[in-house]
Parts: sequence; structure tokens; C-alpha cells
Amino acid sequence: ARTFQNIRLWHDLSVLDNIRIAQHSRMGYSAWDSFLRTKRYMEAEKRIDTTALELLEAMDLLRFKDELPRNLPYGLQRKVEIARAMSTKPKLLLLDEPAAGLSSSDVRGLIELVRWIHKNFPITIWMIEHQMTVVMSLCQWIKVIDFGRTIAEGTPEDIQANPVVIKAYLGDDQI
Repeated sequence: ARTFQNIRLWHDLSVLDNIRIAQHSRMGYSAWDSFLRTKRYMEAEKRIDTTALELLEAMDLLRFKDELPRNLPYGLQRKVEIARAMSTKPKLLLLDEPAAGLSSSDVRGLIELVRWIHKNFPITIWMIEHQMTVVMSLCQWIKVIDFGRTIAEGTPEDIQANPVVIKAYLGDDQI
């Protein structure tokens, strides 16, 4: 699953429905089941609701379940987007500039959220991010790309001390 640099929520659906709809790729029933409201449909929808509510509770979003995302602060919208991605139960979570546009307090919350996800879910997390506070706080391994070319790979400590990275991102006078 992935999130986007620019948040892409369904703003005319509730937070709960945004989480529920992401699960429908694995709904387990046919269009006929849906139309006829079969037992298979009812059981699958109950599972989807339960999963969505449990995830919202775990991510401290349950109190916003009936809100429209457009009425939430930007930092909460980002959290809803991450929750929606997590509701698909991915093996890999790609976060595309998750800190883009966040305030410093929201960035701290994002760091804690990603740490919590890493601790509580069997998932690999890849992140594209430009805010070094986020990268250095969360990443165990970093790949630095400059104009489409890999210029360094390593631990946060390796990257911070790498003269090629320093030159590319801070300029010659920082070496």
C-alpha cells in the first residue's frame, strides 16, 4: 500500500468510509452477493467494519470516524491516509513524503506513528522524504539519490558523514 505526497482522501466520505473502502479490494463477495445482500456479503461487510473500527481505535482516530476528512486539520488527514493504507494489511508500506506540509508538532506525531506501526505490524516501510529530522529519526538504512542517481547508501550515521552527500545537498563550502 502507499500514501501520496499530496493527500488523496475521498473528502465526501466519512473517515470510517475512507478506511472501509480501501478494504473492498479483498471483500470476498460478488456483485450479486452485494445486490442480494447474501450471508457472504453481510459477513464480509461486518469484517470490514470491525477491521476499520479497530484500526481507527488503534491509531487514535475513532473519535473522527463520522467526520469528513476535509473538515480535519491537515495532520489528521495525513494520519487518516496512513490508516487507509494500513487497512489493506500490506506487506510493504510506501510513504511518499509523509511530512510534506506538516507543522513541527505534526511531524513529531508522524514520527511516533511510523515508529508505532513498525513496532506493532509485520510490515516493511519504505519512505521517500526530504525532511532530515524524519529520515534520521526513523530510518535504519538510507539511499540518497541526486538527479536520479544513487550517490550513497548506508546507516544514518554513514549518510551524515558522507562528503558526496554533503556536497550534493549543502554545497562545496560545507565539506
